[in-house]
Amino acid sequence: MRHRRSVLVLAIALVAAGAALSGCGSSEKGETKDSPPASGAPQPVETNPVGDIPDNIAFVAFQYPQGKFEIKVPEGWAKSTEGKTYVFTDKLNSVRLETVPAAAAPTVAGARAGEVPPLQAAARNFSLLKVSTVHRRAGDAVVITYKADSAVDPVTNKVVPDAVERYEFWRAGTEVVVTLSGPVGADNVDPWRTVTDSFRWLG
Repeated sequence: MRHRRSVLVLAIALVAAGAALSGCGSSEKGETKDSPPASGAPQPVETNPVGDIPDNIAFVAFQYPQGKFEIKVPEGWAKSTEGKTYVFTDKLNSVRLETVPAAAAPTVAGARAGEVPPLQAAARNFSLLKVSTVHRRAGDAVVITYKADSAVDPVTNKVVPDAVERYEFWRAGTEVVVTLSGPVGADNVDPWRTVTDSFRWLG
């Protein structure tokens, strides 16, 4: 009988000790503390929204073959030509450069009346945002800002809603059109500013 009582007392003591240990991880309010992450657990990887140009991208100078101007474009982008038009692309973004003869400098009113209608006719789901004048290092430029669908992807057969900025620089009868495009929602304000601020006339 004495042996059974000793076993019973020992069992009660062990249960009490277990209850005390189980409460050691609780705060004063009874909240359980979070366990620290395992040392080998993978860390979350930061990703950019679709179309965002990396902040650390390098820019290289491109001189127009006819020698009228120079501008910086993102390094490593693919270059293609369409007559005297040059296009630099990478995934969903592009920089398009072209020259046209113009007797006078572009104006906001002239762009609205003479250039917006053909742009609207040529683009799918065209939506004009604004026509304005901005100042860059090379001088003032008229900017047409709008949204439109991209060209159809030959692989996926899909289109992407693009945000487009069309800059028009002018000097001595020559207008240079710099068109920047990328997916709607992409934060490319700084890269596009770098490109347009780098524009300079030659000669």
